[in-house]
Amino acid sequence: MKKEISISELAKLMRVSVHQIRYFEEKGVLFPAYIDENQYRMYGIDEIYRLSHILLLRKAGLSVQAIRHWYDEGTPDDMQQLLLESVYQIEAELDRLRDLSGLIHKVLNDYERFGDRAPSFQVIQREPLVLSSWFETDFNTELDARMLAQQGDTQPGLFETDIHYVYEEECLRRVRLCTKAIDMDGDVVLPAGEYLSCRFSIHDEEELKQHFDQFQAFGDQSPFVLTGPRILVEKSYLSLFTRESLHYELLARVDRSVGNAAEREEKR
Repeated sequence: MKKEISISELAKLMRVSVHQIRYFEEKGVLFPAYIDENQYRMYGIDEIYRLSHILLLRKAGLSVQAIRHWYDEGTPDDMQQLLLESVYQIEAELDRLRDLSGLIHKVLNDYERFGDRAPSFQVIQREPLVLSSWFETDFNTELDARMLAQQGDTQPGLFETDIHYVYEEECLRRVRLCTKAIDMDGDVVLPAGEYLSCRFSIHDEEELKQHFDQFQAFGDQSPFVLTGPRILVEKSYLSLFTRESLHYELLARVDRSVGNAAEREEKR
């Protein structure tokens, strides 16, 4: 009995397809030990080891071309470098997948928090947030596609980020569009502390003014003062669930060191 095995036996042993073995032969990385009188490709123990190495390197992310190059003229140091590069690429992909998982969890969590509920007011504790300004516009200016495109390379990943509209205190005439800063390199800082939060959804941007008025009225009746800029956070990705609605969170920092305007007037 022959010590060598046929291509179908090799494929079964290594749990690959005959087509894949033929592909490796076409690319010049695996050849049979010999071809017998019946024109059958025959493979011995050396070819089994070689195929094992090829499959391992392919699993590690190396191209067939890189494998062939290494077999032709590679050294042990070259193989070490190839495997290190593969590890770096795998770790970069793991980071990408972790970021993607975090984004999906954020979308799901925000939908759980917002949903289609009626506007709700609550005081929440927030960590500091550093924002990068994108561009500035008038409060009454309606955003359009041309306006966004004109921002050029400064445009953030609109499909996955929160857009923060920052309105200066007591003035809603100008607004800065900001996104979360990368590596803390930004120009707008929202300090840690308590914030009044109102989450709501609308069908038309004309409804925003009504929500601003309701937000300020709620603050005026509260035992604290709203200070600093008003921040409107747009969560466009929540429209995945309700395509006819736009989802926002309106925020302002809470100052409990003094009472609201009505209480101060009452003390006079």
